Amino acid sequence: ELIGSVASKTLLDVGCGDGALASELTRHGAIVTGLDADPAMITAARKRSDVKATQLQLIEGRAETLPFRAGAFDYTLAVTTLCFVQDARRAIAEMARVLKPGGRLVIGELGRWSLWASQRRIRGWLGDPTWRAAMFRTTAELRTLVEAAGLNMIEIRGAVYYPPCSIAARMLAPADPWLGRMTTLGAAFITVLAGKPFAAIGSEGH
Repeated sequence: ELIGSVASKTLLDVGCGDGALASELTRHGAIVTGLDADPAMITAARKRSDVKATQLQLIEGRAETLPFRAGAFDYTLAVTTLCFVQDARRAIAEMARVLKPGGRLVIGELGRWSLWASQRRIRGWLGDPTWRAAMFRTTAELRTLVEAAGLNMIEIRGAVYYPPCSIAARMLAPADPWLGRMTTLGAAFITVLAGKPFAAIGSEGH
C-alpha cells in the first residue's frame, strides 16, 4: 500500500530472501532486482522465480556496498533486513544513493518495543544464532537513519499490535489498520516511507 503502483518502475529489493515479495512485485509490472548476501536465499529466489514464471534479476551482494550506479532505481525496499545489517547507516546511505531523484525508499522492520521482538530477543539469549545477531529499532531510530541519508520522511506506520497468539490476532486484527495510522507505540512491525529530494540531482552530476 505504501509503495503504490509499481507498473514499469525499476525496483531494488535489498535483502530479498527467498524472493516472495520481489516475485509478487514483478507480477504487478515492476522491473525488479533482488539482492541478498546469502547465496542459499538467492538460489531459493531463483527457484521461486522459475515456478512463478516471473522475470526477476537476482544478485548476491551486501546492503552496505550495493553494486549499482547512482540513481538506478525508482524504488528501494528493505523489509526485515536492517535488523541483520551490521552498519545500517551505511546501508541506508547506499539505498539512497541508488535511488533516482524523486524516488522512494520503503523500510519495514520489527519494532523494538513489542512482544514479538521480545520473543525473538529471548530466543537469541537462549542461543538461536539468527536472533542473537538481530538489532531491533524504534521509530525514532529509523527516522534518524533515514534523515541522515538525506531523505525526506513521508509517512510512518505501525502494524500488528496484538501479541503472538492466534486468538488475540482474530480479536484485535480488525483494529490494526486504525492503530497503525494513529501510533507506532507497541507495534510489532514499523514501516517507513521516505523520498529522495529532486535537489539531489545536482549533487550526482546529472
